Amino acid sequence: MRLAIVGDVHGNSFALSAVLEDVRAASPDQTLNLGDSVWGAADPAGAWALQAEHAPPTVRGNTDERVAGLREGKAGMRAWLLGQLPGDVPARLGALPTFADVASGEVRVCHGSPRSPWEDLLLTEEQTEEGERTRPAHFSEIRERLGDFTYEAGGRFCVVGHTHHEMLSVVNGVTVVNAGPVSRQKDRLPLARWVLLTRRRGLWRAEFRRTPYDAGEAAAWARANAPEGMAEHEARWLLEGREP
Repeated sequence: MRLAIVGDVHGNSFALSAVLEDVRAASPDQTLNLGDSVWGAADPAGAWALQAEHAPPTVRGNTDERVAGLREGKAGMRAWLLGQLPGDVPARLGALPTFADVASGEVRVCHGSPRSPWEDLLLTEEQTEEGERTRPAHFSEIRERLGDFTYEAGGRFCVVGHTHHEMLSVVNGVTVVNAGPVSRQKDRLPLARWVLLTRRRGLWRAEFRRTPYDAGEAAAWARANAPEGMAEHEARWLLEGREP
């Protein structure tokens, strides 16, 4: 069995188109989508059309909740997106589950953690004397956030997105993978990310995939079409592979 897992498309049709071509070449049995589907400014309508046809969102991302009106914040971005997207998109995103189990329960996918699309599974934010910092989560923290997804109950792989960092950890027999983002990278490498899971002879393995795409074309679309105040921010993020 082969599972292609994409996520954090963030409304970037240019990156997603390249990823989907890579996915097709891998011939997976199923394509799963970790959410944060359209919250971005590099042709979100085109990105939604590609997802709707080839990789519908499997679970709800945190910015999907903003689009759906389940969370407040960044009203200007939401208003612009609603003008770009089909009218049924907010309801469709809002109805998605927080997590989904596939492959007879051996694989669980979610956006942030099984508990919440806003919660990091593999990272922890904490207050120190110097201020807020982010550190790798302790095994005990990851285990708590995984909830009932255990090796003893048949769980083998949990795949998440949200943090925009490719990561892997093994906790009590469960392999936890952050697939990395299709768009809005954070490591200064503007390459679209996704993960291929393969099950052979009862064992799963994960392959981190990085797909080149024309970030310049995506940035040009944002500069030409996104509202003033967000266009340049989006363009620089796409070109630099990090948030400005």
